[in-house]
Amino acid sequence: MLAHYSYKQYGLHLHRFLYDWVLSWAHTQFGQWALFFLALAESSFFPIPPDVLLIALILGKREKFLRLATLCSVASIIGGIVGYGIGYFLWYDGDSFSKIAMFFFNNVPGFTVESFYDVQRMYDAYSFWIVFTAGFTPIPYKVITITAGVANINIWMFFVASVISRTLRFFLVAGLIYKFGEAINAFITKWFNVLSILFVVLLFGGYYILKYVL
Repeated sequence: MLAHYSYKQYGLHLHRFLYDWVLSWAHTQFGQWALFFLALAESSFFPIPPDVLLIALILGKREKFLRLATLCSVASIIGGIVGYGIGYFLWYDGDSFSKIAMFFFNNVPGFTVESFYDVQRMYDAYSFWIVFTAGFTPIPYKVITITAGVANINIWMFFVASVISRTLRFFLVAGLIYKFGEAINAFITKWFNVLSILFVVLLFGGYYILKYVL
């Protein structure tokens, strides 16, 4: 029990350290490069979402919101393709999980054997919507990108879903910060995840009505 508690506390401290480390780049001349590599890495293994640094950079230079949102979107899409490649080429060693797969299961927050199999099953029926939902909402995108490669879903479908969802997410965040500044920051931090999930639920509802009711 004590060991479990200590491990959990260690994970929380590590997450907070990484969060603060990411934010620290906003106060350096390398902030935009840091945003690019953070967005790329988050799509395949890094636990801190790029929105954190994106918001901080736009608050510092609001006139660059379009450039920063574009940079974040492009990097995240590239990172998604990297994640797809990890799943497609490196996930299995024969019939067993590879050492790389086990590293992800043991060290990447939110990436468990259970979540991997859950997503793999959902791809059979909702491949496009699974990628879109993870790209726009707080669902760990790295789980989706890697599992997409393992499941060998159509790469072009994966790419289109990633472009739409990632671009929509980051441009929405950037646009809100540009328009309202610091006043909207606390609102985004508290409610964006909930509202993004609600948006996808409504989108699914509209799709269902159009397909099966009207």
